[in-house]
Amino acid sequence: MGARPAATKLHISPAAARRTSFLPIATVALLCSASYFLGAWQHGGFSSSPASSSVSIAAAVSCTTTTSTKRPGKQTPRGNPSLDFSAHHAAAAVHRSPAGGRYEACPAKYSEYTPCEDVKRSLRYPRDRLVYRERHCPTTERERLRCLVPAPAGYRNPFPWPASRDVAWFANVPHKELTVEKAVQNWIRVDGDKFRFPGGGTMFPHGADAYIDDIGKLIPLHDGSIRTALDTGCGVASWGAYLLSRDILAMSFAPRDSHEAQVQFALERGVPAMIGVLASNRLTYPARAFDMAHCSRCLIPWHLYDGLYLIEVDRVLRPGGYWILSGPPINWRKYWKGWERTKEDLNAEQQAIEAVARSLCWKKIKEAGDIAIWQKPANHASCKASRKSKSPPFCSHKNPDAAWYDKMEACVTPLPEVSDASEVAGGVIKKWPQRLTAVPPRVSRGSIKGVTSKSFVQDTELWNKRVRHYKGVINQFEQKGRYRNVLDMNAGLGGFAAALANDLVWVMNMVPTVGNFTTLGVVYERGLIGSYQDWCEGMSTYPRTYDLIHADSVFTLYKNRCEMDFILLEMDRILRPEGTVIIRDDVDMLVKVKSVADGMRWDSQIIDHEDGPLVREKILLVVKTYWTAKEQNQ
Repeated sequence: MGARPAATKLHISPAAARRTSFLPIATVALLCSASYFLGAWQHGGFSSSPASSSVSIAAAVSCTTTTSTKRPGKQTPRGNPSLDFSAHHAAAAVHRSPAGGRYEACPAKYSEYTPCEDVKRSLRYPRDRLVYRERHCPTTERERLRCLVPAPAGYRNPFPWPASRDVAWFANVPHKELTVEKAVQNWIRVDGDKFRFPGGGTMFPHGADAYIDDIGKLIPLHDGSIRTALDTGCGVASWGAYLLSRDILAMSFAPRDSHEAQVQFALERGVPAMIGVLASNRLTYPARAFDMAHCSRCLIPWHLYDGLYLIEVDRVLRPGGYWILSGPPINWRKYWKGWERTKEDLNAEQQAIEAVARSLCWKKIKEAGDIAIWQKPANHASCKASRKSKSPPFCSHKNPDAAWYDKMEACVTPLPEVSDASEVAGGVIKKWPQRLTAVPPRVSRGSIKGVTSKSFVQDTELWNKRVRHYKGVINQFEQKGRYRNVLDMNAGLGGFAAALANDLVWVMNMVPTVGNFTTLGVVYERGLIGSYQDWCEGMSTYPRTYDLIHADSVFTLYKNRCEMDFILLEMDRILRPEGTVIIRDDVDMLVKVKSVADGMRWDSQIIDHEDGPLVREKILLVVKTYWTAKEQNQ
């Protein structure tokens, strides 16, 4: 494996070294004694679960003279030296690890490995309705990789945002297929050792900016009422990339298919994207998530299967949300020859789409040139009575938010009940940016178990405090452009992402399926994006997706559910070289995590909680060292 001579170290804000003297030693001795008796009293009087990091657990931590395992030149946190709990928590650190305690690198052929979208494994599944392109994760231990996925030879840190929107290193995604296949459509081109993204697309030859301006003439893109968007069949995500300058955050997805690495290109550009497909399973988002959905020649058969795919778009659209379609069959009178289809065929397809839209009570706003736009009703008060066709029926006894391997159904997801026809089902959401910190309707209406308006505000304040602490101890936050793609593995109410809203980053908020998954709806109501995820499985993304990964109580949550090292290896797969990981958890759990992480080419250090050393929860800070696959094929 190739490695740079000077691997990145964990840069933590420096502090004046604490010199040994009698007074500090005496003070520490007294504090240790006091904390010991306090801890003994607490542990004898009651028990607390470390699973919720929103509640600080005051407990004594065994006192020790700190022993540093830092590499030369590594800096310690401001007023917070490196902590070594291994001698006092060794019994808790039992885990299965590879021989010698170090994980080997996978062969270079796995540099773009996606465990749940593996091309070879997918061939076992039906081709009908593209089921084989859905998630199909390893089911046996033999199928799972227990090695470190390498970066390709010559890998370089991506360009910082906003330059990354338009340029990426060729070595990072060494594929020329799209530059040939989409040459006339201005998607992407090779320029020496770089890729250039001109911003074009199949249906926007004049660029995504001009195309979005055309959409903005038909619906309000500039007043903050549209914040979250869904791009189905996104290509290299130019639509989502250019929406960002308008304060609109798009979740772009496309399958891992013949358009090799299209989602990977999007992520290299610093644009939110995931691997995904409309096939048989629901999209992994809650109901009423997106203000706008979009398809630009995405080749999804909206008119087939009783309108099943358009019904799924209806599920994830907010009341009053918009669906935008460009490409076949829209404007077929102009393009039918170029599309190599008959007028009759294209007209029949459009009429079928129009019929499905009417059955969903959507209103067609406008068809102008190559663009057609429909709007979902604000509620179903009049829809249930006025629909001429009773097909598809309204769904019954189905959780509208359930979307983790749940099958799509040919029924309409009913909106929450309203008292009159003018009311917005589920409640009115404030415009961006006010919606980020306003109490979301799902919270104010009591839809989220255990969350009140007061606790929501407290959670927002708590994460503001925690992020300030992170920025105070991690110097990388001070480096402009250092972080762009950020992952929160246990997002809760989205407080971590909200605290970073003014930074030049976007956050993928993952809500574990084993926890309170209803909070993902709150994340979207705040104007943020995310998805469901089971961390015992791989994530639907390419290796080297994220610059920063945040994991709050993830390992406690998944204790006894799956192997710890499987989660850590997945984190390593999706983390970029020289990327950062922040792990919060109980100290016993963090000692276990660090014992595994030390064998993964990670530079790690445990530091105290932001509220001080007596809090049992600690923070593990990690930087992944730079290394790549060998130059020659393996």
